[in-house]
Amino acid sequence: MIAFRHITTCLLLTAALTACNGDKPQGKHGGDDAEALPAPSGKADGSVTGMPDKPGPGQVGPPPQAVEEVVLDENGNPVPAASAPPPTDAAGLPLPGLAAPDAGASTTAADEPTAQDAMAVVRDYYAAINSRAYDRAYALWSDGGRASGQSPQQFADGFRDTNGVSVEILAPGAVDAAAGSRYIEVPVAMTATAADGSQRKFVGAYTLRRAVVDGATAEQRTWRIGSADIREVTP
Repeated sequence: MIAFRHITTCLLLTAALTACNGDKPQGKHGGDDAEALPAPSGKADGSVTGMPDKPGPGQVGPPPQAVEEVVLDENGNPVPAASAPPPTDAAGLPLPGLAAPDAGASTTAADEPTAQDAMAVVRDYYAAINSRAYDRAYALWSDGGRASGQSPQQFADGFRDTNGVSVEILAPGAVDAAAGSRYIEVPVAMTATAADGSQRKFVGAYTLRRAVVDGATAEQRTWRIGSADIREVTP
């Protein structure tokens, strides 16, 4: 009786083991099919890496071109950007770093007299002389003409025997700085024709100056002739 029960138990265990082995796929040493790998955790639809197919919130691709906001006046007309009011926050205060421009700001560098302006002064100087407008030529010297070292009458008398002057204005030098002033040298080559038709040639340069100190007038900030170094060219 005991032997029969032992045999029956063994048969039942054998059948159970056989059933288990039949459900489990074999490894590389136990069959043709490889063991299945587990799917990655967090897998999204259509992905084999666990990363989502579609990006989350935010810009996709290149950023869009900025659209300039059009500011309208009370009549609904566009306001030019230069005159548009600065952006403000919810309380109506200017945003940080966007201070309103100072209406009383000093003249910008773009508005300052240039080297070409200095050349124009010398050109106007000789145009006035050839027109016999000696008062106007005299006024193109600094300090109301006094920088010439002559009175208006002495200046005019110096051209009494001159019939005309042709001048070639050459490229000016660099602008030099001094205390409260700017200087520039304008080279020239000229031919003076006397009343009797004789000619004399001269070369040299004019040094022009202008003031840059606070409180200087518009006239003082303009290029004016400060001195001259003119020499006659002998044959």
